[in-house]
Amino acid sequence: MKKKNRTPSRPPLPTDHKTLLKLLREAKRPVSPEDLLPVLGLHRRKRGEIDDMLKDLVAEGKLIQLGRAYGLLERMNLITGKVQIQRSGVAFLIPDDPRRKDVFLGQDTAGAWHGDRVAVAITREHATRNHEGRVVRIVERGRNVLPVRVMRAAGDRSLLCRPTDPRLDFAILAEGVDPGLGLHKGDIALAAPGEQLDPALWAGVILSRLGPESEAKVQESLVKANHGVPTGFPDDALAEAAALPQVPAEADYLGAGARREDLRALPFVTIDGKTARDFDDAVFVEKKAKGYVLWVAIADVAHYVPLGSALDREAYERGNSYYFPSSVEPMFPQALSNGLCSLNPGVPRLSMVVRLDMTARGTPGEVRVMNAVILSHARLTYSRARDVCVDKLPEARAELLAEVESKIGATGGAKAGAKAGAAVLAMLDAAEALARKMRQRRIERGSLDFDLPEGEVQFDADGQPTSVIPKVRHFAHQLIEEFMIAANEAVSEFLQAHALPCMYRVHAAPDREKLETLYTLLARLDGEAAPKRAKPGRFSDEDFTPEALGRLLASVSGSEREFLVHRMVLRSMKQAKYQPENEGHYGLASESYAHFTSPIRRYADLIVHRLLKRALGDHSLPVPGFKKLAEMGQHLSARERVSQEAERECHKRYVCLVLRGQEGREFAGVVTGLMDYGFWVELTEVLSEGFIRLSTMLDDYYGYFKEREMLLGQRTGRVIRAGQAVRVKLIGAHLDRLEIDLEMVLDQKGAPRTDGQDGQAGSAPPRASRRERQANEDRRRTEQARQKRQGQGKSSGSKSPGGRNAVGQKTGGKKAGGPKSGGKPGGR
Repeated sequence: MKKKNRTPSRPPLPTDHKTLLKLLREAKRPVSPEDLLPVLGLHRRKRGEIDDMLKDLVAEGKLIQLGRAYGLLERMNLITGKVQIQRSGVAFLIPDDPRRKDVFLGQDTAGAWHGDRVAVAITREHATRNHEGRVVRIVERGRNVLPVRVMRAAGDRSLLCRPTDPRLDFAILAEGVDPGLGLHKGDIALAAPGEQLDPALWAGVILSRLGPESEAKVQESLVKANHGVPTGFPDDALAEAAALPQVPAEADYLGAGARREDLRALPFVTIDGKTARDFDDAVFVEKKAKGYVLWVAIADVAHYVPLGSALDREAYERGNSYYFPSSVEPMFPQALSNGLCSLNPGVPRLSMVVRLDMTARGTPGEVRVMNAVILSHARLTYSRARDVCVDKLPEARAELLAEVESKIGATGGAKAGAKAGAAVLAMLDAAEALARKMRQRRIERGSLDFDLPEGEVQFDADGQPTSVIPKVRHFAHQLIEEFMIAANEAVSEFLQAHALPCMYRVHAAPDREKLETLYTLLARLDGEAAPKRAKPGRFSDEDFTPEALGRLLASVSGSEREFLVHRMVLRSMKQAKYQPENEGHYGLASESYAHFTSPIRRYADLIVHRLLKRALGDHSLPVPGFKKLAEMGQHLSARERVSQEAERECHKRYVCLVLRGQEGREFAGVVTGLMDYGFWVELTEVLSEGFIRLSTMLDDYYGYFKEREMLLGQRTGRVIRAGQAVRVKLIGAHLDRLEIDLEMVLDQKGAPRTDGQDGQAGSAPPRASRRERQANEDRRRTEQARQKRQGQGKSSGSKSPGGRNAVGQKTGGKKAGGPKSGGKPGGR
C-alpha cells in the first residue's frame, strides 16, 4: 500500500486583486511577480496574468512599481493625488485624501502634467503653510489625448504642435500625419502623446482635425478634450435608453405596487431658463388659512435607471451634466434627459414629491415625501414668471390663462380648462408671496447672498460669438431657489429621521485667517467706521459666524467697500463638496443639506432619490455603507470641479474671440486683485478679467502693500485698490495663453483715468490718506535702517532733483533707484 501523505499540498490561493494585496501586506517588503508565482501555486506561464493584475492595482493607486518589484503605497510614506499647475507654472498636489492639505511642488514636476495622478514624497514640513514635496512616480496620466495647435511643418508629413492648455509647456512632434486631414498652421487637432524626446518635446500622433482656432465650435470641442468631458455615450447605455418607453405606462403610476400618489389634478408648473430642455422640477403652492403648503415635484429618474445598469455606470462616471454656451453634454442620453424623465407640460410624468407645510411667516413644518405622478400645467421661463407673478402684467397673465385653458381644455373640456387656468394664476401669486417670506427668514438666520453677475454669450447666425452680456437675475430666479433649498433641507432631515445615510452637500466654514486679514484691512482703511469685533482687542468665534458675515456684507452694501469685501469674503470660502458626514452648509446657514432637486443632471441627487425610496419601503435598493458613500462623494466632487473649470475656460475663450480685432478700444473696469507686478481688472462689459502689468504704468513707480491690499505710487501718492473703478485700453486678447492684456488710460495730466461715459473722465484717482502716508514713511524708515545694518544703506541709480514727493519722501540730493517706498519692488 502507498504511504499516505501526512502533509498534503495546500490548494492554490485564489488569484484576484484582493489576494495579491494580502500577500504584499504579509511580505512586509516590495515583491516581484516571480516571488508571487510559487506562493500562488502558479506556473510561470501565468506570469502575464499576474503582471496585468499588479498593473491594475497600480492604476487604482494601491501599489507603486519599483523597478521589477511592486510595493504598497500605504507603506511607503507617499501621498497620492492630482497635479494642479497654476498659470505661473507653480504646481501643487491635490491629495486623494481630502483631510490632507495641498502639497507645494514648485516648478519641477518630474514630467507630470496638469491633471496627472502622482505619488509625492514630502521633502519639508511646515507648521502653518503647505508642506513641500517632490514627484517620485507618475501613477496615471490624466489625459491620453491632447488638443494641440499646429505651429508649423517639421519635415515631410511632420508637424510641430503645442498643447492648447497653456499649463502644458512643451511641444509635440507629430510624424506620419495623414495629408487627407488638411491640417494648416493655426488649426486645432487632437493628438495622442507618445514618448518624451527631450525636456520640452514629446513625440505624438495626430488623431483628428477639429478645425480653425477662430471657430466657436472648435473652441468648445478643445475645452471638452482639455478637461476630459465625455462627448458620446457607450453603445450599451444607448441600447438601454432606446428600450425605455416613450411615455410612462398606466401601470407605473396607478398600480398598487408602485404606491404612487396621483397628483395630476394639481396645477404644477415648471420655471426654467429660455434654452432649457431638461425640466427637473415643478412647483405648486396652496394658500391655507394659517399658512401655505409647498409641493416640489422632482423627476423620478431612479425609476428608469436601475442601480448598476449601463446607464447608471455611465452617469456615475460623468458625475453631472456639462453646460457650455452653445452645447450641452448631458449626464443621460436625451431620450431620458429631454424626454421620458423631463417634466414637460401637458404629459404625465413620474415624480418624487416633497410636501411641506409652511407657516404664515414662511417657516417649514411637517414634511411628507412620496412617489407620485404629476402633470405640469405650464412651462414658464424666468422672464415670463416675472411678468406674471412679480410684475403682474395684465397682458402676460391673460396670455398664460388662455394657454392653460387651451392645453387642459383640449383633453378635459372647456370647464376644466378655465378652472385650471385660474388655478395656475392664483398658485403663482401664492408662490411669490411665500417665496418672499421664506427668503426673509433665510437671510435672518444668516444665509449669505452673493448675487454676482454672470456672462451670457451672444451668437450670430453662423454660430460665432458677437458679445457677452450680463445674465438678468430677478425675483423669479429667487423664487425657484427658495423652494429648491427648502426641499433639499427637508429631504436631508427626512433621511436623518429614518436613520438612513445621506449624501450631504457640505460647505465648511471659511478660512479664518483670510477673514481676519479682511477685518484687519477694514480697520486700517476705515478706522472707527470699520465693523467692530464681538470682543474688543481680539478675534473670537462670534466674528466668523454666518450671521456676522451677513452683517458685514450688509454694512458695506452700496458703499465703495462693497466690491472689495465681497471679493475677499468669496476668496475665504471653501468649496462645497459631497460626503456622508453631515457638517452643515455654512453659506446657507443650514444644519442639514443635500442635493435632491436635479437628478437628471447631478448623480448625487440620484443617490439621494434611491435612499428616499428605501425609506418609503423599497427594500430592493441596497443601503450603501459609509466608506462607499465617501468614495462616491469624493468622485462626484471632483467631477463637479472639472465641470466648473471647463465652463470657466470656455467663457474665457469666447471672450477672447469677441475681443480679437478690438485692440485699442477703451473699456470700463473694476480692479479685482493685486500683485507686486501688476493687477487684474474685470471688464464690466464682458465680465472677464484682464491684466495690467506695472511695467506699463508710466505715471509713477508703484509699490505693493499686501497688508493694505493696495498699490501706492511713490511720486504721486496715487492708490490702486481692489474695487476701484478704472478706465483701461485693450492691448491684446490671446487664445494661446488665455490672457487679456490691458493698460491704464491716462488723462491729460498723465494720471490714470477712472471710469467715465463716452470718453468722459470720471473722478480723480484716489490718493493715499494721511494714515497711509505715515505708514508708508514708517515702512521706508524701517527698510532704510535694515539696509544700513546690513551695510547696504547706499543704493545705486540715477540722480534726481531735490524736494519731496507726495508721500513725504526725499527725492533729491542722493541717488535714487532702489525700492524706496518700503513696498515690495513691483516694476513700474
